[in-house]
Amino acid sequence: MQPAGIAGAAERLRRGQLVAFPTETVYGLGGDATNDRAVAAIFVAKDRPDFNPLIAHVPDAEAARALVVFDERAEVLAREFWPGPLTLVLPRRAGCAVSLLAGAGLDTLAVRVPALPIARSLLRAVGRPVAAPSANRSGRLSPTSAEHVAAELGGRIAAVLDGGSTTLGIESTVLDLSEERPLLLRPGAVTAEQLGRIVGPLSAPGDGVARSPGMSLRHYAPTLPLRLSATAAAAGEAWLGFGPRDAGATLNLSPRGDLIEAGANLFAYLRKLDGPPYIGIAVSAIPETGLGVAINDRLRRGTSDVKGG
Repeated sequence: MQPAGIAGAAERLRRGQLVAFPTETVYGLGGDATNDRAVAAIFVAKDRPDFNPLIAHVPDAEAARALVVFDERAEVLAREFWPGPLTLVLPRRAGCAVSLLAGAGLDTLAVRVPALPIARSLLRAVGRPVAAPSANRSGRLSPTSAEHVAAELGGRIAAVLDGGSTTLGIESTVLDLSEERPLLLRPGAVTAEQLGRIVGPLSAPGDGVARSPGMSLRHYAPTLPLRLSATAAAAGEAWLGFGPRDAGATLNLSPRGDLIEAGANLFAYLRKLDGPPYIGIAVSAIPETGLGVAINDRLRRGTSDVKGG
């Protein structure tokens, strides 16, 4: 991992590499949110056991509106708290360029405009939304300095943009506005009282769907039943393969057996197969190593038959 200036960090991100950068909350582990492989690499670097939704960081509200659909509440909150430590979960626009993997396959997306000038300068230089969970390995303390990032992720990412110590040290507040009643998914620097004065009473999540980081519940689930560890499709099933042995599969997560490629393709391929003419999806065995752990976790959460056949 090398230190980098804004131009160098932006170039690395555009090339699909991972770069840690500071925000006013904590250091984020950045990857091009429109690049499926870059998003998958974030999960590898963090040793993440499952695919939580990630926050797409953008330089201003206009860039956020290009990705998600704002309602009146979102407009007011953006004027009041952006740039700042508030993440809004909103419906994805049709044709949204952000990787489905970054949003855990959901029809919503978490977006934020950070307040730290160096972060917004980087985002403007990249010219694309940047997915950026905290720059630490899963389950560890969030980093508030470049030194913390080096201790956590040294050797795992391309560079770190050193902006000194962060000022807040806790993650952003996450508010879901995709439903009629706002859901406070994660408390943070913007308080529930501040939000409630603008949007009214807040609810706590109770539907089991994780729409933001920190929510270790289920994510996108196909409507068709999944059958795991399959060696072929049964009558009426689509076959989601993995590796060179599955040349006859309907779709192959990675013909060469690359787990990062498989993770990058997972949600997009599940969506393509999730409906007529198929009555179910047979999924080949995925190695329970590296990113395969997260892939298998996601598949098990969506299956009615965890044993496969």
